[in-house]
Amino acid sequence: MPKIIGGSLEQHREQTRRRVFEALSSLLAERSFDTVTMADLASEAGIGRTAIYNHFADKDAVVVAFAGAETDRYLARLGTALERATGPADAMRIYIREHMDSSEEFHFGFGPELYGMLSRDSIAEIREHVVAVETVLRTIIDDGVAAGVFTVEDVTATMALVHSSLSTRRVTAEAVERFVLRALGA
Repeated sequence: MPKIIGGSLEQHREQTRRRVFEALSSLLAERSFDTVTMADLASEAGIGRTAIYNHFADKDAVVVAFAGAETDRYLARLGTALERATGPADAMRIYIREHMDSSEEFHFGFGPELYGMLSRDSIAEIREHVVAVETVLRTIIDDGVAAGVFTVEDVTATMALVHSSLSTRRVTAEAVERFVLRALGA
């Protein structure tokens, strides 16, 4: 019988999942997704080769679960930060800063190479996590428009442009913040 880690079966499952996610991150830093096997993930996570299948059906399931866990952590952190917003412009500043400040901590996407190797169902499940983050941004923009703080003709295009601004690595959060808020008319 496998050794249970943690104080309960639930803690065991959570700790095992976290170890597999850490293993996935570590292995993807070294090589491409198509060369990583479930046995590699299990070995890197310090669990049995067959035990990993008690938690994940396949590599796609690991990626989808990892994306969900990262999104949940990010949304919790973002939600806490947004609680102190004094209005839509402040909420946008917080959204920008949280996204840029946490880009090293959270994995905001695996890139087109990995997505090209996932099944359509897995990509659809990951898309649901993206939509959860987009919903926060849409709410901020909608609130700003309703309050007369933002001038936006096309919310969907504006969301895409805001997210494009956030993907830069060589620009400070302050510069992105000024650019986005000016673009919104705030």
